[in-house]
Amino acid sequence: MHLIVTTPQGVLYNETVDYVVVSSKNNGDFALLKNHAPLISAIDVGYLKLVKENQQLFTVIINGTLEHQDNVITVIAQEAHVGLNKDSAMDHLNQVRQSRLDENRRRNIDFLKAEKELKKNIREARPSRRS
Repeated sequence: MHLIVTTPQGVLYNETVDYVVVSSKNNGDFALLKNHAPLISAIDVGYLKLVKENQQLFTVIINGTLEHQDNVITVIAQEAHVGLNKDSAMDHLNQVRQSRLDENRRRNIDFLKAEKELKKNIREARPSRRS
């Protein structure tokens, strides 16, 4: 089976796997094996357990959709990260999200400073006089 995990930042995972276990907070757990019936599912907050030749990887998913058809699993997620276990994947995802939040806060502060400066300049500006 082939698994493709895509986020707004690009393709996160694009590999062949033996099978996938899907765990979602609202939809529970299920496995996708070779030649599984076509399926579409939402993943609110959960993870994919990827098994390939007795090796396991975990992909934490936040707000995603999963489609399985013709032994191709396609996941489109708002946020996702791959790790050796679900805890390390979630920890790294939380770090990435926190750094994005910090960057957004910094940009907001920069914007507020620029807005304040602009308002000050407008107040101090004197109208021109016509002759």
